[in-house]
Amino acid sequence: MKKYLLTIFAAALSLTMTATDYDLDKPFGFCTLSSRTDATSTYSITGGGCYTYPIPDGFTGTYTILKSEGADADMKAKIQNAIKQYDVIILDGSEGDFIVSSNIGFERGNKTILGINNARLCTQWSVTSEIKAELDKAGVPSMSTSSGGGTLSNGTKVSEEAEFNTRQIIINLTGDTKETYRNSGILTLSGKENIIIRNIAFVGPGSIDVGGSDLVSFSGSKHCWVDHCNFTDGMDGNFDITNSSDFNTVSWCTFSYTERSYMHQNTNLIGSSDSEATGYLNTTFAFCWWGTGCRARMPMARAGKIHMLNNYYSCANNGTACINPRKNSEFLVEGNYFATGVKKVYSQSSAVAVTWKDDNVITESSVSKPSSFGTTVTVPYEYTVATTADIPTVIQEKAGATLYTNVPSGIQNIIRNTEGQDDQRVYNLSGQRVSNSYKGIVIKGGRKIVQ
Repeated sequence: MKKYLLTIFAAALSLTMTATDYDLDKPFGFCTLSSRTDATSTYSITGGGCYTYPIPDGFTGTYTILKSEGADADMKAKIQNAIKQYDVIILDGSEGDFIVSSNIGFERGNKTILGINNARLCTQWSVTSEIKAELDKAGVPSMSTSSGGGTLSNGTKVSEEAEFNTRQIIINLTGDTKETYRNSGILTLSGKENIIIRNIAFVGPGSIDVGGSDLVSFSGSKHCWVDHCNFTDGMDGNFDITNSSDFNTVSWCTFSYTERSYMHQNTNLIGSSDSEATGYLNTTFAFCWWGTGCRARMPMARAGKIHMLNNYYSCANNGTACINPRKNSEFLVEGNYFATGVKKVYSQSSAVAVTWKDDNVITESSVSKPSSFGTTVTVPYEYTVATTADIPTVIQEKAGATLYTNVPSGIQNIIRNTEGQDDQRVYNLSGQRVSNSYKGIVIKGGRKIVQ
């Protein structure tokens, strides 16, 4: 029997279905497999050994907790060094944002990066109103994005007219002839495995057509789980998965753009080109939200088997199709909700197969339901499709970096009180102290119990 809804303790608590019941709070989907067809070919994705907070008592690995050193401090080296040395890196946002000058890399896999207290990783460089005004003045938005480029003053050849003019204008304004600003991304995983990234807000410089960095980029990386994160204003893409990456799950994440972004709001690319090797890029997107400012690629994908499960689209007036299967891809699309104003829902080009289930909801009456074609697309893992009508409320309430907020500073492990004390400290599952009379699932004496 397919099972996706959280049922642990349900009988004991006799609860009706709520937003949290849809969230397994553990890896699921393609990140837990090593085959796109065989359910018995499983993979144990652990990250650095834990992915919740407080750190469990039984954890035997190494971890560190980092805090911001101020709005002017470049935290790139400190975060990258922590990733090198520790299994679990906890980013505590209680003292402000983490500012990074350029992409942070991973030397090895088997890592967890976990945010608490509204942790935000932000790029140091950003698109300014002065830059946008000069681009408008030059007429960049009406320029070609496929031909008509030239040679920049630094000697670099650029093939596209809009990108060429954008980059030259920024060189003229900033004097950055090396174009270091184009590295304004945050995390880059290249050829890594068993990575968990949870509960972090990633904030970029604003989307702009300069062929720059993505906020987060997976290249040839496998068995990764990205959960409860926000992606806002990526320069090139918000989160791209390319170059034979495989068996990854993206769940409960939000994607959006603000007024900082200028053009090229292409949020998620799966597969870098039509020549992408086949047999890879198997990816699950579940309970994600494409919202304000998203224009295209939600996602656009090639080669892989892509499962779109119970996602929410409120990206009114998007420029091109939300879901865009491309060459050699297979899509299973079920239980997704397209809100009012989303009129460009779906388009495919040379996909192998698309299975579009009847439980997808398209609010705009003028939009026709897409047709399935090819062999029915299935995935080998167990899951249950949530009620589509619940999706807008559930996702607006719980998607994004909504976990582990207001965690008291310094709490790492739940302290076990001396046996026999009547006033053992009680914590909820977010690590917050609650009264002894609190009802539900709690942590008491270092153990999860129902009271």
